[in-house]
Amino acid sequence: MSALAGRTALVTGAGRGIGRGIAERLGRDGARIAVHYGGNAKAAAETVAAIEAAGGSAFAIRADLSEPDAAETLWKEFDRHADGVDILVNNAGIGSSRPIGQMGGAEYDALFAVNVRSPFFLLHHALDRLRDGGRVVNISSGLARSAVMPENVAYAMTKGALDVLSRDLSKVLGPRGITVNSVAPGVIETDNTAPMLSSAAGRAAAESLSALGGVGSPAEVADVVAFLASDQGRWISGSWIDATGGSLT
Repeated sequence: MSALAGRTALVTGAGRGIGRGIAERLGRDGARIAVHYGGNAKAAAETVAAIEAAGGSAFAIRADLSEPDAAETLWKEFDRHADGVDILVNNAGIGSSRPIGQMGGAEYDALFAVNVRSPFFLLHHALDRLRDGGRVVNISSGLARSAVMPENVAYAMTKGALDVLSRDLSKVLGPRGITVNSVAPGVIETDNTAPMLSSAAGRAAAESLSALGGVGSPAEVADVVAFLASDQGRWISGSWIDATGGSLT
């Protein structure tokens, strides 16, 4: 309960899925958690309640990351509850499995607004709020390094951009002792992957991708993030961490 005691963490998209797993894990490790959500206030409240039930501290903040002023909105709300941040996890994102021949401009723009623009400007506005020695973790995807699902090309492109942000920002923030890394999950059991995993054939295909022969859970991704957020992760920066269960081997 003490590994992150006295630290404040912001996790975007923390109402469910991977974001909720990360928020709950960092909360158990002692951090005070800002639980960001876009529209599902009930899910965010459930995450806050789960963290508090485990003995932690949390508060919910809302911002629609598809909006141009989302970063300013989010940080203004954050500032009502805390005076600085030690750990920023850019987890929120939207997906698409529409192939390039069927992708329209509006959907493409929406993907980049949420998955690329919002984390960039969240970090832009975080620079004066991030405490020295802090941590930034960007949640990427194994699809940024593998064409195993080429129909997800636009989504994979957004995650590739996020990886470049992690690499280059690590040089910018390194002199302040702030680490910046990308964590790339594979297929994780969440609401978003439920359509794929609901059939026996879909689950078998997903499990076959992993060297470990299974589908990951949010808790397994959260463990990786928690390590990077801890003192033990202080010498890892500018890295792309494969958390796909060996799907890229």
